[in-house]
Amino acid sequence: MQWMKKRFVVRVVRCFLLMSLWFLPGFRCPAQTASPSEYQIKAAFLFNFAKFVDWPSTAAVAPGAPIFIGVLGENVFHDDLGTVLHGKNINGHPLELKLFESAEAATNCQILFISPSEKSHYEKILADLHGASILTVSETDDFIPAGGVINFVIIGKNVRFQINNEAAKKAGLTISSKLLSLAVPLH
Repeated sequence: MQWMKKRFVVRVVRCFLLMSLWFLPGFRCPAQTASPSEYQIKAAFLFNFAKFVDWPSTAAVAPGAPIFIGVLGENVFHDDLGTVLHGKNINGHPLELKLFESAEAATNCQILFISPSEKSHYEKILADLHGASILTVSETDDFIPAGGVINFVIIGKNVRFQINNEAAKKAGLTISSKLLSLAVPLH
């Protein structure tokens, strides 16, 4: 009987010690990190698109000059896109976010996300950008047929994208075969 009491006390002490470790800062279990939001994922895609697209020499960015990623219309990214781009650069070009109110003002950016708030104006916006070597991106079913280059789609719970390579070529852009292979086929 004595050995059972001793064994019970040892177990209680061990349990107490293990529980006390829980409250020590160095031994706390890290909180699970939340899954990234849809727009955090889309912001990361926009950043990565810049790595896999070549602009024509006539639209080349001067050495050390920023690469502009713009948003036309409502900024559905809120702070997510700015956070993703902050402090990042590609081949010595810092990335900068610009918000635009018109297509005419956006002609000096390299990547332009056209917000769904501009859906009824896609054709006019894309016509205004005609001749500019801008990678246009959006997230509605009407974007690719209107002449946009990349369109985000949700498949299951995953953010994916479609590429209109003909529209890219008309804009003078060359999209890497690696990026093209990741795209969802157009319907």
